Amino acid sequence: MAKTEKRSTETAVVEETKRAGPEPVSVPIKPRWDDSAMQSAYANVCNVMGTREEITLLFGTNKAWQAGSNEVPVELSHRITLTPYTAKRLAQMLEQGVREYEQRFGEIKLT
Repeated sequence: MAKTEKRSTETAVVEETKRAGPEPVSVPIKPRWDDSAMQSAYANVCNVMGTREEITLLFGTNKAWQAGSNEVPVELSHRITLTPYTAKRLAQMLEQGVREYEQRFGEIKLT
């Protein structure tokens, strides 16, 4: 198949690949996790806020559950801001993680 000047470079490359042999195989890229600078934190409270451009997760610790109090003091320690696409991927991964946890250890019941 001959290339014409109206074709884009991308189309020409695809056509040349087809003529040269089988289509290239897409190989998924595996991340290499570098945890050398990682820090760990504990949170027993999380809140989610969002705008059109970003989703923000606030993490903190409730250090004193006081019965009968109208307020619960929460010490916020971390703010993580994500794009909506990254937040959706995180939600899917968390859902899968909880599903696997419940298969191993039983249903988590929220009251």
